[in-house]
Amino acid sequence: MSTCATASRLLTEPLAGTAVTAPTWLLIEQPGPWGAKALTGSRLDPAVGRALERATAGTGVRAALIRRPGRHADCRPPAGRRIFVAHTAPGRSWIRTTELDDPALLLDLDLPALGAGRHDGLWEPYTGDPLALVCTNGKRDRCCALLGRPLAAELTTAGGTGVWEVTHIGGHRFAPTLFVLPFGYAYGRATAHGVKEVLEAAREGRMVTANCRGRSAWDRPAQAAELAVRALTGETDANALDVAGTTATSGAAPRHEVTVTHTDGRSWRVVVEQGAAEPPRPESCGRALGSPARMDVVAVVPLT
Repeated sequence: MSTCATASRLLTEPLAGTAVTAPTWLLIEQPGPWGAKALTGSRLDPAVGRALERATAGTGVRAALIRRPGRHADCRPPAGRRIFVAHTAPGRSWIRTTELDDPALLLDLDLPALGAGRHDGLWEPYTGDPLALVCTNGKRDRCCALLGRPLAAELTTAGGTGVWEVTHIGGHRFAPTLFVLPFGYAYGRATAHGVKEVLEAAREGRMVTANCRGRSAWDRPAQAAELAVRALTGETDANALDVAGTTATSGAAPRHEVTVTHTDGRSWRVVVEQGAAEPPRPESCGRALGSPARMDVVAVVPLT
């Protein structure tokens, strides 16, 4: 299959409901090269990386490496690493930050509490620009490097102080991909102009629905349901909508009934049908053809 044909088919695949699920993010500055499994394939001590993988499992915390855009020589680790931890649930999103000389100290964090959204005064509140994380890990997916690095560089040149490269946020086939904190919305097929709009909205407590893949606080059916309600209502306040619950139903195809609520008291039942993206397409650059899951909203019913 030609590159043009593959790209055309990918453009027909809906973005909604494709974000990774992670209520809380732990971001560790690590310049230099990254491997496909960056926590254990970088200049970060691999023993610490393995321990972080074990410690975060099942806690709702996702650990990733970040670095400033630009050239990344194979150099010594920084004396002080910038660390962020961010929670993405609506109405209680936050970012805390510090500098650490020894990332092994992160193993002392109360990860289950952080995954549940409790920081208990940890470190300092982050008060800078929204964090714009652009996936650039070429060892994980070459498209992220080819498309993500120029995007991150352009955003930085334009004065983006919250721009970082990140190791892995999923959805490589939608490269360049973007993740924005504190609200936790992921985006695909990103452009510099589009990202600037997203970041300006985030500064004002809003989100942009164009090319949005979903909010990482929720599972994939709930991500698609929330975006469907936003499309119906035109709501852009990042904290206006929440997910009250998701129920799986049986049938010819997996279905999920998601209850989406608004801070003004309105609510909706959204029916999401899980299918497979057709025709087959690579889930990542250079990979074999597959049929990634897609989330199709088949009904949005207002509740009284």
